[in-house]
Amino acid sequence: MKKAALPMDVKLMNVTASILFAVFALTLAATLASWASRHPVFAIHGITVGGEVAHNNTITLRANVAPRLSGTFFTLDLAAAQLAFESVPWVRQAVVRREFPDRLKVLLQEHKAVAYWGTEGEYRLVNNFGEVFEANTGEVEQDALPRLMGPDGQAPQVLAMYQALRGLFDAMDLTLDQVELTIHGGWRVRLESGAAIELGSGSAAEVLARTQRFLKTLTQVTSSYGRKPDALETADLRHDEGYAVRLRGVTTLATNVKRQ
Repeated sequence: MKKAALPMDVKLMNVTASILFAVFALTLAATLASWASRHPVFAIHGITVGGEVAHNNTITLRANVAPRLSGTFFTLDLAAAQLAFESVPWVRQAVVRREFPDRLKVLLQEHKAVAYWGTEGEYRLVNNFGEVFEANTGEVEQDALPRLMGPDGQAPQVLAMYQALRGLFDAMDLTLDQVELTIHGGWRVRLESGAAIELGSGSAAEVLARTQRFLKTLTQVTSSYGRKPDALETADLRHDEGYAVRLRGVTTLATNVKRQ
């Protein structure tokens, strides 16, 4: 015999009861999860720091950043934690991950300083990506870094020009100490010897070609006065027909040398 069908009102009551039970179970689960996520047992109890920490001590990093972190293992804002680590001097990038049950794992990448940025006395540096950052310049590991100058936002361009010019001057045993891009688009350099050279404006290729022509004839010019290239005091490459130079110990104010 077939079972008698349940009345419609009974079916509705059963469905309603099932729905209410499911809602209650979900609410209870959410409440328990919320309570558990805020319970002190899930507080962050440790931070593991890895990666490049040449300028930052792991202990001081934790001490400086930990007070700025709020929330538990489950509620901590990882984006905010990342910004907190990246605000520490010398830190370029931080990747922050949770490590169950109560730790954070942080992987750091530090800036690698390749030059000073701006005028003397400024506490800004340029990293190997051409990014300008602020740090204690007294912590720079290299004994001597070049100084780069230029309009805001032009650090990558100035760094690229320095790197291209350095090889040309190194071949002459002349050391670049400073490279500047003026607001009018002109290039100036200063050598370790103190010599100042106006390279003029134009594309990077034009400036490099002009500089190369100058350096190819510099030895010939200086030797004609009984001097070596390191006797150079000033040079101006902005002349259409050549360049003008001033040599240490030579009374002639300028020597115009036509391009060969």
